[in-house]
Amino acid sequence: MFLGEFEHSIDDKGRVAIPARFREELSEGMVLTRGFDACLQAFPRAIWQQLAQKVSSLSLGSPEARTLRRMLFSNAAEVEVDRQGRILVPQNLREYAGLAEQVVISGMDTYFELWSADRWRNVMEQLDTSGAGIAAQLAAVGI
Repeated sequence: MFLGEFEHSIDDKGRVAIPARFREELSEGMVLTRGFDACLQAFPRAIWQQLAQKVSSLSLGSPEARTLRRMLFSNAAEVEVDRQGRILVPQNLREYAGLAEQVVISGMDTYFELWSADRWRNVMEQLDTSGAGIAAQLAAVGI
């Protein structure tokens, strides 16, 4: 389970340390791809395979399904955690997410996200101002 928020620096080669508590779940490798909100999503291989199977089962006749496949698969990269606990984020993914200097790693239960520190602060500010609306949506679905 991936929980919590961690800030790490990214080096000139594009390597970033993964929180120690996340590494055990990544022993079989992981897949890194574009996220939905100008961030990156990192999935343990088993979770990625489940997601990939679901996405691949969507109809090719659906424009939305084709767009989702392009977004997830064409930008995906298999990455390994090195001996120092770091991953190498490919250049194209670093550029997409605007990763430079400081990276926020945010746990999302079955996966985690990598954000530029500035973008993450903006997301958190928006969350702070929209809490009542989110609570109302959750109440509407019985949570």
